[in-house]
Parts: sequence; C-alpha cells; structure tokens
Amino acid sequence: MTTNAIQNLLNVACDPYRQAGRFAWHFAQGKLGRDPVFKGMLERNLLPHGNDGEGIRVLDIGCGQGLLSSWLLSAQSQHATGEWPATWPAPPAIAHVHGIELMPRDVDRARAALYKDSARATFEVGNMCTANFPASDAVVILDVLHYVDFPAQDDVLRRVHACLQENGVLLLRVGDAAGGLPFKISNWVDNVVTSIRGHKTLPTFCRTIADWQRDITALGFSVKAIPMNEGTPFANILLVCHKAAA
Repeated sequence: MTTNAIQNLLNVACDPYRQAGRFAWHFAQGKLGRDPVFKGMLERNLLPHGNDGEGIRVLDIGCGQGLLSSWLLSAQSQHATGEWPATWPAPPAIAHVHGIELMPRDVDRARAALYKDSARATFEVGNMCTANFPASDAVVILDVLHYVDFPAQDDVLRRVHACLQENGVLLLRVGDAAGGLPFKISNWVDNVVTSIRGHKTLPTFCRTIADWQRDITALGFSVKAIPMNEGTPFANILLVCHKAAA
C-alpha cells in the first residue's frame, strides 16, 4: 500500500507538467522520482502544520519549474482522498506556495503546469539576493545558495530569518565541502544538470557542514543536519533550521 501510494503521489505531482512540454514532464519525473528530499520532507514531517488547522505559507527560493509546489499540493489532495502512504504522517495543509526563480524559462514552465492552482501557487522571476521575501511559515532552499558568495549567502539567510513567523522553519540543502569524492561528484552533476536546463554554469561558494551549522546558529536558528543523499553518490545534507524564540 505504501509503495503504491508513493507512486500515485509521484504520478499526480508530475502529471501537470505534461502541459508544460515534454522536457518539463520528463524533468519532473526524474527529479521528483529520484531526489530523496521530496519524499524525505514528508516522511520525516519536517514542515510545520500551522495553527488551528490553518494552512501554511511556503516560500520556495530557487523554485525552478515549481516542483515543490506541485509536490506539496498533490500531497494534500492525495491525503484528503485516502491515497496516502500508511507509514507517513499527514502532510501539512498548504495555504500558499510562492516560488522565486532566476530563470524565466523555468518560471514559464511552472506557470504553465500549475495554472489551475494559481490561487495557491505563484511564481516570480527574481534574484534571491534582491527579491522581497513574503511572510512565511516555511522557507525551502534546495541546492541554490552556493551560487552566490558568502556575504550574499549570509544576507539571504538573515532576510529568511526576518520573514519567518514564530516557530518557522528553513529547510536548506547544501553540499558538504568536507565530503571528499561525493562532494566533487555533486558539483559535477550540478553543472551537468544546469547545462541541460539551458543555463550557464556558475562558480560556487561552499562550506563544510560544521561551518554551516555555526554560521546559521549565529543568525538566530537552531540547526539539525540530516543526510539527504539516499540512493545517490552525493554529499548532500539537509539543514533543518528552526527560528529560535525571540
């Protein structure tokens, strides 16, 4: 039952991308099906659930073609119909997901795929270093913060902390610069995927997990590091960062 329910969730989350073009659909199939972070954040119950049954507001920085939005909205609908993995906790109710993405073509794909959910899933072309961050209950940044230099990373994280509401959470996936060969493989694959998506490769600015934890804690978060590379040869770590009480 659990395996079938996960496959059904994957199918429902990928299906909207058929109307965004063949590339968008195949990319959704590969990313949602093979990247452990999407299943992991639901199976491990890493997102907040809101208060008094209210849905949460999620900010997806570096949203690409909006896969996280489709995944979370599909999870809520699948749970409501009873098509849900028996071993997973209930997913959070989603009030709204807002995605910020630098690449216009990715935003076009996101809008084309999720136009039926445009009331709850919005996307803007923007640079995370300058875009406004709306008030949010959760912020997700997957594999993009290393594309800007260290001062810019810290500034993004400070603004994330400011936009998060009380008990808010930041899910930040990074590579571990102390990860040896898996870290090098991560960077190589990152460059290949960036090229396939039609973007130029950029220099990267990476830290060790110990440095990430120290620096994020200094900004006012409590931080827990969770390996998020199951089934892959990468050195990817998900940092679960809870906004510390004022």
